[in-house]
Amino acid sequence: MGERFDCHYCKESLLGKKYILRDNNQYCVKCYENLYSNMCEDCKAPIGSDSKDLSYKDLHWHEKCFNCAKCTRSLAEKPFAVKDENLLCTECYSNEYSSKCFTCKKNIMPGSRKMEYRGNSWHETCFTCKRCRQPMGTKPFIPKENDSYCVPCYEKQFAQHCSSCKKAITTGGVTYHDMPWHKECFLCTGCKMQLAGQRFTSRDEFPYCLDCFSNLYAKKCTACGKAIAGESTYRYTFCMKIDSD
Repeated sequence: MGERFDCHYCKESLLGKKYILRDNNQYCVKCYENLYSNMCEDCKAPIGSDSKDLSYKDLHWHEKCFNCAKCTRSLAEKPFAVKDENLLCTECYSNEYSSKCFTCKKNIMPGSRKMEYRGNSWHETCFTCKRCRQPMGTKPFIPKENDSYCVPCYEKQFAQHCSSCKKAITTGGVTYHDMPWHKECFLCTGCKMQLAGQRFTSRDEFPYCLDCFSNLYAKKCTACGKAIAGESTYRYTFCMKIDSD
C-alpha cells in the first residue's frame, strides 16, 4: 500500500489536488486560507492564495481593494499617504491636508522636503535669501521683519561691526560711547574681564571694572592703604588707629 499524501489539517487526500506548503507541512487550499489568510481591511473577506496580498503596517488588502479612499484610484505600486487610517493618493492628500508654500502658494507634496519657520512652510527651493536669492537649505539664517537672509548677506547689508574685533555683530551686543561691541569683546581695560551685565566705570573713555579702577586710580587711605571709594563724596574721610590702654 502506497504512502498517503494528506492535508496536514483536515487529513483529506491531496493526490491530484492543488496544495500549499507551510513550515514543511502541506495543506489543501481551503484549510490554508482558513488558517493563514489575512483579512482585507476594505471588503473584510480573506485574501486567498490566488490573490495578491498588499500590506501596510500589519494591515492587508486585496490588490483590487487597495484604493484611495477619496478618488478610489488604485494605489498599487504608487506612492500614498495615510490619514485617520484611510489610504489617500498623494494628490488627494495634498489637496486636503498638505500645507501650502508661503512663497509660491502651491501645495507641498507628501514626502518632499520642506522648511518651516514661525508657522509657515516653504518648498526647500523656495526658502531663499532675500538678498542673494539662493536657497538656504539647512544653513543658518537671520530673520528681519518679514524676510530672511543668509548670514553673509545680512552682515553685508545690516550688521554693525564690533569696535574691537571689527567682525559683524549678528546677535546681541553692547553699545558704549555710541560704539558697538560684541559682549565677549567688551572687556575691562585692566584685567580683561567681560563687562557686559556688570557694573563698571571709565577713565579717558576706557572702561574698567570697579576693582581695577579702584586699584589704579582711586585715592588711597594714608592709614590703611585701601582705596577710598566714591572719592568725590568721601574726600575728607580718614582711617584712624586708636591705641587702647
